[in-house]
Amino acid sequence: MDESILITNAEKYLNKIEKENINLTKINDTKSFKVVYLRFQDRLNNLQDLKEKMDANGYTAPFRSLNRYGISSSSDIGFEEISEVNRHNQHFRLKATAKRNILDRVKSAIDAHKIALGNLDEYGHFKCQECGKSYRPNNFMASNQKCECGSENLKFEVNESGVYRLEIIPYLPLSGNYMVLMSELSEWGRDSLKKVLNMLKTKRKAVVTNVSPVITVQENNRWITKRVSLDSEFVDSYEEELRRIYGRKFRIERLDFHRSRPTIINDKHTRTALAIAYVKHSETIVKKHKEEILKRNIQNLEHLQIYDEVVNDVKMDNPNFIEELDTLEEWRNHRVSEILQDIGLMDKFGHLDRKLKRDIKRREQIEETIFSEIAPTLIRWDIFKYYITTSNDKRKRYGGPFPYIRGDIDRQQRKIFQAYPKSVVNILRTMENEKILAVPEMDLLLYKKFNLEEQIKNSNIKLDYTALGAAMISTNSDIPIKESAYIFTVSEERVQKEIKNIETSKRPRSKKSKKFLEMIKN
Repeated sequence: MDESILITNAEKYLNKIEKENINLTKINDTKSFKVVYLRFQDRLNNLQDLKEKMDANGYTAPFRSLNRYGISSSSDIGFEEISEVNRHNQHFRLKATAKRNILDRVKSAIDAHKIALGNLDEYGHFKCQECGKSYRPNNFMASNQKCECGSENLKFEVNESGVYRLEIIPYLPLSGNYMVLMSELSEWGRDSLKKVLNMLKTKRKAVVTNVSPVITVQENNRWITKRVSLDSEFVDSYEEELRRIYGRKFRIERLDFHRSRPTIINDKHTRTALAIAYVKHSETIVKKHKEEILKRNIQNLEHLQIYDEVVNDVKMDNPNFIEELDTLEEWRNHRVSEILQDIGLMDKFGHLDRKLKRDIKRREQIEETIFSEIAPTLIRWDIFKYYITTSNDKRKRYGGPFPYIRGDIDRQQRKIFQAYPKSVVNILRTMENEKILAVPEMDLLLYKKFNLEEQIKNSNIKLDYTALGAAMISTNSDIPIKESAYIFTVSEERVQKEIKNIETSKRPRSKKSKKFLEMIKN
């Protein structure tokens, strides 16, 4: 396919996605859910097809050929020829830039659709009305919307205890327009975006990903040098593995250990899409409750609103004439001062009313400590809930609403759960009816959860992981079982059962371990 045609087709398709409105108001309905899910799935397939075509046409590294085949500086080349070559180079560089930009948009759109589908997969399941078997949405769609028993009578049921947040879906960069969405954020929204991105970019301690020994090996009565790449599982046993492959006729000349520091979510576009969606959602929450929050903390909200109106009106005003020595910014500052003095909110020396000045400062603090913390608090809770209510096996196979998320996180990465503003949690609970908890020492709780998973790895204990999450919170804090069960939408009986399983896992399994513990006690 011609390059320009491929770029044009991709742009048309992305613009089409941007204009399409996906209605989530009737998402609980079986038919409506199918329509929405299949729409996202169809889009994702088309976007992945576009990406494959772009990869095949060299869109991944569009400047490589330009760098390789640039102009050679030679005295034999005339000025007109150099000028012509430069003109052509500029043309090809523009094309290369267009390739890079459209591929970037497509990648962003793909990850945004994966997030949307991940949330929908967690939102509920299809249950056969004949045999009672349940299917996750992705499995149900893959099975041609039929049950194994042959029945097509399957009803969609909401998973009340699942980890999802459908509210963020409309704010995802589904058309790859993440740059546009970022530019639309408020000042405190941009600050919030940085906080979320820094959280998701938190790197773990460097780990060895593979080892590359350089060896000399005898082949056909000749000694040749070659580099061998071995996975991380052979870091401590590379000699044994080399002996298995080459026998004893080799010598190790050099060892190279390759290390990486993976982030919590190991994909740039996924991090960006999640951050934008959560921040845009938080801006909606703030818009809904801003006045009420400010009333509680601002002494004279009316004067503050008047001040904002004056500043905004002057900002939108364009004077017909500005003196040579004055800039537009200087004119606006002077005009704001004039109006504020006229209405009594500023004295003749240019000093703001003390109460107004205090309220402006207080609002800045609210924007920094409350408004900009809503998105980090929500996504921190959702990630925590994801880790605490899922098995290690599931996390390795399936990221759910967080594509490319790490199956486990180390001590360094768990630090993101240390900062948890209770004031923001209270606002979300009271004003938004969010099922969220200010859990003390969330990082240590996750550490205990990961240890528990190791302990029961080879045991016969079967866990109800959603109830286990509630059980771990209640057994490691003063939060009552009733409240943790409510937050995770499980029964108290299920939580009690998992508390017993936790206690069982702590008991010694063998006679030797029992004897050892008795010796320690004595």
